[in-house]
Amino acid sequence: MSSTSMISVKNVWKVFGPNAEKLIGTPDADLTRTELRNKTGNTIAVRDVSFEVAKGEVFVVMGLSGSGKSTLVRCMTRLIEPTQGELVYDREDILKVDANRLRELRRTKFSMVFQHFGLLPHRKVVDNIAYSLEINGVSKAERHKRAHEVIELVGLQGYSEAYPEQLSGGMQQRVGLARALAVDPQIMFLDEPFSALDPLIRRDMQNEVIRLHHDLGKTMVFITHDLQEAAKVGDRIAIMRDGALIQVGTPEELVANPKDDYVANFVRDIAKSHVLTLKYLARPLRSDETAASIELASNTIIREATSKILEAHHPVHVVDNGKSIGVVSAEDVLGLIAGVN
Repeated sequence: MSSTSMISVKNVWKVFGPNAEKLIGTPDADLTRTELRNKTGNTIAVRDVSFEVAKGEVFVVMGLSGSGKSTLVRCMTRLIEPTQGELVYDREDILKVDANRLRELRRTKFSMVFQHFGLLPHRKVVDNIAYSLEINGVSKAERHKRAHEVIELVGLQGYSEAYPEQLSGGMQQRVGLARALAVDPQIMFLDEPFSALDPLIRRDMQNEVIRLHHDLGKTMVFITHDLQEAAKVGDRIAIMRDGALIQVGTPEELVANPKDDYVANFVRDIAKSHVLTLKYLARPLRSDETAASIELASNTIIREATSKILEAHHPVHVVDNGKSIGVVSAEDVLGLIAGVN
């Protein structure tokens, strides 16, 4: 495990069915899901998955329905027991801890936010948020103080005395976020938290996660089936298929260099100019061109640089650590947007 890693997932399997452990490592494990189920009665939901999550990173796991992403995140918190593998958090393998230690980790180090808010309808917002502290034995005065702090943090000012039924879906999910933040967790697990919300509210909540991450620097594991959402909130994205991890990379890496047709199909609807940086388009200056004096950083998102490039009327320099690595012209940008590049 890297010294900068918060989470290390090593060779994790989850097999549902009889004699699950005996299946791993046998030829049967390579059968299709239908063949395996018909022959053994087993289903492999997570297949030999390994990755690391850096401290302070938003790591997105995505895939279609049935890909294993939600099972994986539940294995990572032992809501579902993995069949085999290793799960190390801050140098502690939670697959080896006893029930008491696991409860302590869930109460103090981990927080989960689900698609369904799970709010207590008979409790006010402040008491819903404070509930996680209440079960930790925190006094009413202290837990209410902390609840009001996170109410401010997630933009719920003025709603502390409201009941869940009086709130919109987006506001209810803010309560869910606040409840997860109340214990000041090291790691937040968000399992398709916004998929039940309408598009406008969903966009607002995505922005809220980005803002909270920027302000607090929490390590987050975010599950989604929506690549637009993944590219927006994630530092890196892991794409799953049939329980296996197909490719892990930054949004730019996945869009620029998909590993196979499955990943390419996933990323085809992403606007490249919204994800790729100028480094992707940088090229040598041609002999028939004159470069403008403008310099733009190589890590600038193309969309954010488009207006300056179009206004320059000449190719602009793309600079990495003070050194020009090439130029980008208006034609290069327009070709990318049109799908020529």
